[in-house]
Amino acid sequence: MSNCCSNKPESNTQPCPQCGVLAKNIKNQTIYHHVKFPDVLEANAESYCYCANDECSIAYFSQQGKIFNQNQLREYEQLTKKLCYCFDINTEQYIDALKQKTAEPIKNFVIEKTKAGDCACVARNPSGQCCLAAFKQLEKEFADNQNQ
Repeated sequence: MSNCCSNKPESNTQPCPQCGVLAKNIKNQTIYHHVKFPDVLEANAESYCYCANDECSIAYFSQQGKIFNQNQLREYEQLTKKLCYCFDINTEQYIDALKQKTAEPIKNFVIEKTKAGDCACVARNPSGQCCLAAFKQLEKEFADNQNQ
């Protein structure tokens, strides 16, 4: 895999101070790429976590109490619709491809580019995480829904 997907931050989790959902640590580089100016000037060397709960207003928080809300992010309106931030693939597009049985080339493209190091997950994905697991999760949910 590329450096961005294999060079993960320490895998600690902390409960979000607002919603209580367990949030994973992220690299500060992710904060610097997603928090809008001038709010980004308040980011420091603290360790931050990303709250993935769509219903929560908090995006990033530190154990020291520093919080960045979703409305402080550059593209917070699009957070829940993206599947792959590096190659601009949204969830609806991939579900449509699954329905049409044309999803394999899309997923293979992302896997190939990730292996080649052509992704930028730490910078582009607000969670700082690689999206390959999200493809698998969406495929499983789609298959489960088809079997019902």
